[in-house]
Amino acid sequence: MGKRRARRKRAPLVPSATVKKKKGRSRYGEKASEKVGKALHEMKRGELKSGGSGKTVTSRKQAIAIGLSEAREAGGKVPRP
Repeated sequence: MGKRRARRKRAPLVPSATVKKKKGRSRYGEKASEKVGKALHEMKRGELKSGGSGKTVTSRKQAIAIGLSEAREAGGKVPRP
C-alpha cells in the first residue's frame, strides 16, 4: 500500500467574520402568512372559491393570490402586486 497524505484544511473563501446577514424589514407580515396558509388548506379541501365566477380554485398560485388579497383587505403587511 502507498503512503497516505494528510489533507490540509482550506480556508473558507469568505471569512465568517465578514459575512453579514441582510438587514431590513420582511416583505410580508404574519397576517399574510396565516391567510395564505388558510387559503391553501381550503383549496386542498376543495372549499376555496374564486371571487367572480364562484368556481372552485384548483391552482396553487391562485390560492396564494387569494390569501394575499384577503390579508391586504384585513390590513396586513403585504406589498402591492
